[in-house]
Amino acid sequence: MNVVRRACMAIPFAAAVLGTSAPSFAQQAPQLVLVNVDLRNARILQNIANHLNVNVSNVPITVQVPVDVAANVCDVTVDVLSTSFKHGGASCYAQNTSGALNKIVQAVMNVQH
Repeated sequence: MNVVRRACMAIPFAAAVLGTSAPSFAQQAPQLVLVNVDLRNARILQNIANHLNVNVSNVPITVQVPVDVAANVCDVTVDVLSTSFKHGGASCYAQNTSGALNKIVQAVMNVQH
């Protein structure tokens, strides 16, 4: 009986603490900025195809990637891409590849088949 009474007293306390001090997820979650990366550079397509062990014709010519990945492979800053995103969308041309880009391309290829 004593345990039940303690549990009943703890429930309102826990609800009050969680209800007032835990900010909602929507307030904390940053907006995911996706950038369209153009992969049509023949060298880039070939490098990705070689890394993924696929025919170059199977590699998509554009993919959407997080802004940090795009900045890395397109040789531009995150700030430039983020500003473009705020003005209606961001895109860039891949100048090199990365492990993160290869993983995203692989995931896109898996979805397409």
